[in-house]
Amino acid sequence: MSTDLSAVMRVADRPPVVMVEGHGSWLQDEDGKTYLDFVQGWAVNCLGHSPDIVAETIAFQARRLINCSPAYYNAEMARLARLLADASGLAQVFFCNSGAEANEGAIKLARKWGVRHRGGAYHIITMDHGFHGRTLATMAASGKPAWEALFEPKVSGFTKVPLGDLDAVKRAITPLTVAVMLEPIQGEAGVYPAGDDFLRGLQALTRDEGLLLILDEIQTGIGRTGRLFGFEHAGVAPDILTLGKGIGGGVPLAALVAAEPVCCFEFGDQGGTFNGSPLMAAIGSAVVETVSRPEFLAAVNANGEYLMAKLRALSSRLGHGEVRGRGLLVALELTGKDAGKVARTAMDRGLLINAPRPDTLRFMPALNVTRDEIDQMLVLLEGVLRVT
Repeated sequence: MSTDLSAVMRVADRPPVVMVEGHGSWLQDEDGKTYLDFVQGWAVNCLGHSPDIVAETIAFQARRLINCSPAYYNAEMARLARLLADASGLAQVFFCNSGAEANEGAIKLARKWGVRHRGGAYHIITMDHGFHGRTLATMAASGKPAWEALFEPKVSGFTKVPLGDLDAVKRAITPLTVAVMLEPIQGEAGVYPAGDDFLRGLQALTRDEGLLLILDEIQTGIGRTGRLFGFEHAGVAPDILTLGKGIGGGVPLAALVAAEPVCCFEFGDQGGTFNGSPLMAAIGSAVVETVSRPEFLAAVNANGEYLMAKLRALSSRLGHGEVRGRGLLVALELTGKDAGKVARTAMDRGLLINAPRPDTLRFMPALNVTRDEIDQMLVLLEGVLRVT
C-alpha cells in the first residue's frame, strides 16, 4: 500500500487496504486484488459499482446543470419528487443528502405536526435495537445500547419498546406521544423483520390513537426487499417515509416523503445547501426508474429466495443457525463463530461481507447480482466457515 492515510480522521476500524475501482459486484484495491462485494456500501450501490446508467446520467447532467441553489425549483427535483410521491402514495418530498438527515427531518416534521394537531405532543415511540442515524436526535431515537452514554445530554422525547410487541407500544402511548417510528427490517441489529402483522397492527393503532406512523426505509427501500418499498409487503401506508442508501445508486441522496395532512413545515423550518440538486435528483430518477420495473423486482425476489435457500442449506450442513431477511437483505446466524473474524478472513480471501453482530453475518449484494456471483460467494463463504 502506498497511499498516505494519515490525514483521514479515524472514526472506524478500517482494514489496511485502499479501494480504487469497482464494477458491478467487484471491487479492486490499489494492489490489484479483487473482491466479490456483498456489502455494496451497506446496501447503497443497488445497481452495483459504477453502473452505466449512473455514469451516463452524471455525465449528461453535469454538463447541463449541477446546482442552481435550493432557493429555486429545478426540473430534476420535480421529476424525482413526482416519481416517489406516485410510487409511495404519499404527497410531498424533501430531498437531502443522507438517511440520518432524512430521519432528522422526519422527527422535526412529526414534532411540528404535534404542535399543530396534538397539543404540542412530541414524544416518539421507537424500537429497541433500531438504527436511525448518527445525528444527536437520530442517535437518541435509535435503540443501540452502546450509544446510551455517548454525547450526553441526549435529545429527549424517545420511548423504546421491543420490536414486534404491539401491547408494549399501546402501553407506551401518553398524551405527549406524537408518532411511532421504526424500520420494517432492523438491518444494523442483524436483519430482524418487524413482521407484516405487526406493521398492520401499528397502522391500525396509530390511526385509532391519532398518531403518525413513520417508516424508516433507508435500508429496505428502493427494491431491497423485492418491492420498491418494504411497507408494500404488509399493505400498510405510512404517514412519513424516509429513504436513502439505494435511492442514489452510490451517490449521497436521501428523501423525506410525507402524506398531505402531515406536510406542515413553514418557510425556513427545513432546508439544506445541496438538497435536491439537479445532479443528485437526476441520478435518483434514473435509479428509481430502473429498480421499479416489474421484471427487475421479480429478479430481486427470485435471487433473494435463491440466496436464502442456499444459505439455509449451508447453515444446515455446517451446523449454524437461522437465515432471515427479505429480498436481498439477508442474515445468517452463526453458531460458535466470531462473525467479525469470519468477515475479516473472508476479506483476506476476496469476499466482502458484513458482521453487524458478533454472531451474525449480513449480505447486501447489488440488486442485479447474478446467480453465478451468488454461487461464487457461497463457495468462498463455506471455505471461510470451515477454517475460522
